[in-house]
Amino acid sequence: MNRLAKEKSPYLLQHAHNPVDWYPWGDEAFQKAKKEDKPIFLSIGYSTCHWCHVMERESFENEETAKNMNEKFVCIKVDREERPDVDHIYMTAVQAMTGQGGWPLSVFLTPDLHPFFGGTYFPPDRRYGRPGFPDVLNEISRLWREERTRVMDWGQNFVKAFKEERDMSGAALSEETLRRAYESFHGIFDAQEGGFGGAPKFPRSETISLLLRIHRRTGDAHALTMATRTLEKMAHGGIYDHLGGGFHRYSTDAQWLVPHFEKMLYDNALLAKAYLEAYQVDKNPMWAGVACETLDYVLRDMTSPEGGFYSAEDADSEGVEGKFYVWTEAELQKILTPEEFNKVKAFFQTSSQGNFSAEGGSASGGENILNMNETTLWEERYSAPLKSAMQKLLKVRSQRVPPYKDDKIIASWNGLMISAMATGAQVLGNTSYCQAASKAADFLLKNLWDGKNLKRRYREGEARFQASVDDYAFLIQGLLDLYETDFDSRWYEKALALQKRSDELFWDEKAGGYYSTDTSDPTLLTRAKEVYDGAVPSGNSIAALNLLRLYAYTLDDHYQMKAQKLFKAFSGFVSQQAHASPALLMALDFATDSSKEIVLAGSLTDPQVIEILKKIHQKFLPNKVIAVSDPQKSVNIIPLVKDKKNLKNLPTLYVCEGHTCQKPVHLVEEVEVVLSRKREYKLY
Repeated sequence: MNRLAKEKSPYLLQHAHNPVDWYPWGDEAFQKAKKEDKPIFLSIGYSTCHWCHVMERESFENEETAKNMNEKFVCIKVDREERPDVDHIYMTAVQAMTGQGGWPLSVFLTPDLHPFFGGTYFPPDRRYGRPGFPDVLNEISRLWREERTRVMDWGQNFVKAFKEERDMSGAALSEETLRRAYESFHGIFDAQEGGFGGAPKFPRSETISLLLRIHRRTGDAHALTMATRTLEKMAHGGIYDHLGGGFHRYSTDAQWLVPHFEKMLYDNALLAKAYLEAYQVDKNPMWAGVACETLDYVLRDMTSPEGGFYSAEDADSEGVEGKFYVWTEAELQKILTPEEFNKVKAFFQTSSQGNFSAEGGSASGGENILNMNETTLWEERYSAPLKSAMQKLLKVRSQRVPPYKDDKIIASWNGLMISAMATGAQVLGNTSYCQAASKAADFLLKNLWDGKNLKRRYREGEARFQASVDDYAFLIQGLLDLYETDFDSRWYEKALALQKRSDELFWDEKAGGYYSTDTSDPTLLTRAKEVYDGAVPSGNSIAALNLLRLYAYTLDDHYQMKAQKLFKAFSGFVSQQAHASPALLMALDFATDSSKEIVLAGSLTDPQVIEILKKIHQKFLPNKVIAVSDPQKSVNIIPLVKDKKNLKNLPTLYVCEGHTCQKPVHLVEEVEVVLSRKREYKLY
């Protein structure tokens, strides 16, 4: 057993019994490298990473390879989900060196932590056009012994280049930036299969949500088509878990059929929200069904007893990718009645030949990934005999060996799921989603926030690692969405406190925008400032929207000024690569629209108040804030609600734009009229 046995990270614990003398990231390893004059081998991954498992089996569990590593290197393991800051620095280095990146990330460093060589997965011998890992170890060791000056220069040159901050500012952002983004998406949209670009295909939830906003303000039918066609094809495909709900990480093909089977909390939060927004737009019951099944999956399989949401489920079970999810027709016939089997075969397009092979060859094993026939209706899954068949299959599947579950609780990802659950409660009227969001928020605020600093990760009673700007921004967003669901003002108060601390830790007073990390870790080579949306939106993108919402609530100009400075800080980059930052463009859409401040004065127990709130939540109104002034509460702490009272002893709705209010209304029928206004623009 090595030093990783003392860690809490599920990923590090997976490697605790390797013969490699692994160290966690920290001074003990760094000092050993300096004292023994050895280069560092840094391996970064995460617990549900398929190729991380493969490299472990092939190399890190190999006694001879481990002996070579231990003799010539100081070996460090990092969980990228615990330390995204470390991962970002060295991923950037490897991408600069090789033109590509991914996990496992394999990087060689000087004892001063300067990267000089790297890659991703290395096989045990030369294959796939990659050198064998033992050969890499031997060559790096030779370079360190015989060409030290060259190696040190490589590392220093990279660090010098990396520390040179890019000026990403430019001309002010406007609706023209939204037009450019639309054109980019239009150019790579797959009209037949949905999605953007070819295989592999990723969900790109933020792109879908942005297109819904563009459609709302321009009326452009193709913007809506790009969003809904993608949502439809994903929901039909194997990337969606038709029995258990929820989405897998990505599709290996252009048809969304064969996924990489891991399930990530953040994907399911972002996708659930995208489907809910689409349902607000066109009321297609399929969108509500997918969102409901996805959130129910999280409640069933990804929620801790204390209320926090777990991180991920592995792609593999019993060492085979996808084994938990696939079916042969022989298995189906054994479980189902003939009528049920025939319905499943037609609806989910199974065959005796199958459509999947875990080894990546032809589907000769007869294994089927369930995927919907496009000619069938989504609603059929809720009626006999298909409903009973699906229930039987889910019960049988639950008795299989499940994929490994990473049960650490990450602040940022929990913030995203709190937001999704709150939105689900608003749009679908399901109180269990609000309860789950509230319980998760309470858990995070109790265990990860001490009133001054937020921690990133919780597991087995331990809160650890300084939170990043993503953790603060995503949690603030979740708390604001939760406030707009149950109107408990403590969520608003906590959001304000977190925003204040985020500004203190991360804000760049000189150029604007937020750094990803604070200044507390001297081992980090630089402080990055990100606006690119990857698997999750950038912290700056979500922070921009938070600032605009807080300005609307508080009437405090400094929030709006910060948002404008943030837009300016990244305007050059975003103008050139508008498609790369769809979440920031959603904040821009808010800023350039006639965004609404809505106050409903009345008791939350009044049926008419409840009906008005339902009416508001059913509409797609992304550029709004909403607060309740409840006369039964002695203090309304939100400045927006000041002096807004119920008139004539009736629930009263105030709708304002730029803090200029329209005439108050009282009737549910009047709500539609006062909410309908938007600032339109044209795409052509």
